[in-house]
Amino acid sequence: MKLSLKIWRQSDSSSKGKMTDYEIDAVSEHMSFLEMLDLLNESLIQKKERVIEFDHDCREGICGQCGVMINGRAHGPLKNTTTCQLHMRSFKDGDTIYIEPFRAKAFPVLRDLKIDRSAFDAIIASGGFIGASTGQAPEANSIPISYETAEASFDAAACIGCGACVATCKNASAALFTGAKITHLALLPQGQIEAQKRVLSMVSQMDAEGFGNCSDTRACEIECPQGISILSIAKMNAEYTKALIFKK
Repeated sequence: MKLSLKIWRQSDSSSKGKMTDYEIDAVSEHMSFLEMLDLLNESLIQKKERVIEFDHDCREGICGQCGVMINGRAHGPLKNTTTCQLHMRSFKDGDTIYIEPFRAKAFPVLRDLKIDRSAFDAIIASGGFIGASTGQAPEANSIPISYETAEASFDAAACIGCGACVATCKNASAALFTGAKITHLALLPQGQIEAQKRVLSMVSQMDAEGFGNCSDTRACEIECPQGISILSIAKMNAEYTKALIFKK
């Protein structure tokens, strides 16, 4: 398969970037999207040109590091699929593919397709955890949780923090990410002690990082590779309102 690639190149965060054209052939339909970029980088190395930098780690759709915009969509054309899980059989011979980094004020471009997602880390550090005594784990049945509650918490906890929700939102909102992290703990007994402090701190940090507001377009839910529901945003808003009313 032969492809025309238009890839965002930017030498560093302070430089002005631009789309650069590349031609690549001998692309197998069985390659993943990142393997195709690896193949392109091998050709650039042979030409003694600077390789295209992009984030990746597990290449199994778990770590959330590999997000890029592919033809204007976060992670590409398939639903509930990370960039590393996307395979070249989703494209046709002769296609032109546009590849850009996730764009948001809170996600500055570091180089080429690499972005700085430390704003997410700051949100988690502000309250995305519980305080618990060290020692042996409690017996599993000592804190009964209904199946429905456990499943809802697991669904929210599935967020991998890739940033697709921010990149696809017209307001660059992190409401789905933050809502998922708050919902995960808000549904469990272990998360109740710090629930009020948690939601106030995490929402405040989200705003401080420069993310936009949610206007309920649901684009984040559509592009999320884990299928996180916008009900997480509703839960966050409910927890936030409750915290403001009963603030100690």
